[in-house]
Amino acid sequence: MELSQRVQNLTPSQTLAITAKATELKAQGVDIIGLGAGEPDFNTPDEIIGKAFEAVKDGATKYTPAAGIPELKSAISEKMMRDHQLEYEPAEIFVASGAKHVLYNVFQALVDEGDEVIIPSPYWVSYTEQVKLADGTPVLIHTDESTSFKLTPELLKENITDNTKILMLNSPNNPTGMVYSKAELEAIAEVVLDNDLIVVADEIYEVLVYDTEHYSIASVSEEMKARTVVINGVSKSHAMTGWRIGYACGDKALIKGLTGLASQSTSNPASPSQWAAVAAYGMDEGFLTEFNETFKDRRDHAYALLEEIPHTTCIKPDGAFYLFPNFKACTVKMGYETVDDFVKDLIEEAHVAVVPGSAFGLDDNIRISYSTSKEMMTEAMTRMKNFVTERLEGV
Repeated sequence: MELSQRVQNLTPSQTLAITAKATELKAQGVDIIGLGAGEPDFNTPDEIIGKAFEAVKDGATKYTPAAGIPELKSAISEKMMRDHQLEYEPAEIFVASGAKHVLYNVFQALVDEGDEVIIPSPYWVSYTEQVKLADGTPVLIHTDESTSFKLTPELLKENITDNTKILMLNSPNNPTGMVYSKAELEAIAEVVLDNDLIVVADEIYEVLVYDTEHYSIASVSEEMKARTVVINGVSKSHAMTGWRIGYACGDKALIKGLTGLASQSTSNPASPSQWAAVAAYGMDEGFLTEFNETFKDRRDHAYALLEEIPHTTCIKPDGAFYLFPNFKACTVKMGYETVDDFVKDLIEEAHVAVVPGSAFGLDDNIRISYSTSKEMMTEAMTRMKNFVTERLEGV
């Protein structure tokens, strides 16, 4: 059976490939430590689970409106006002089966053939593929350590053409963990408004910010809010990756388009999951404070261990739960031609799974998730350090 060109042209997700390889080796009895996961390692809080069960018992097992139940839209509206002083009414909120699904729908609703979407690199693996699925053209802007992996107004200006329609902006960033400051976003917003662009702002990691504050580009001004689609969800913030609830806040016409698209494709997100998300946003915020402190402690621990590995460099991240170190010099000294080759041997010989930076558009780096216990991280980084030093001694 011949597949469509759009499917044949998809680039497989390397993060899923690494996860599959780790699972395969574990099934063979190999003691694999996975540092590739993009999710918290603990279960959803009992309060959320309990309220979801209550909702199911009360009949939350049927279809809901395609764009989400009113109660969840109200909870999201309150959250956006509380956290960002941004006012969104129900007609400006769309709920779907995870932030990834929301992003897919947004690109389907906004992008036509020939439209260009600017994506700073390194980038989350699905952005480029989703743009291509919408017949758009991803325009990658390379960033590096010199700008802390951040897009600058100058770089943005240089890459805008008559076909540019959207800027994809992710802060806190996956894979780098970098967080844009208020001043940086204001400078980018000026270029966006001068060129009549739309910003799709992926803020899924917003609660995981350390030593700084998260600021939404939609908060810059009312004019900027009108040009921004904010993407978020409960997956990372409340350890609810499997519940699959994400949402978009934005222009009414866009939300209407997203709703129509959902009504002809998936219909509503799962009813129990929506009620679980209502419970999540109704929780005491002390949970989020503890959650943040846990990951900040893990970041500091993982970063200190990483610094012990020779010939590597890494900017200490301000958010999310990833380190994105440069391993190029290290792997060259070990005799590898590419960092990807190093990553392959690391899982097969040292039994540590990480994601190569090539998955995110930067060949010299690797992504390490510190979404695991400090004890597990210590063991993983010890294995990695021993693997590197033993190879260096043998060269």
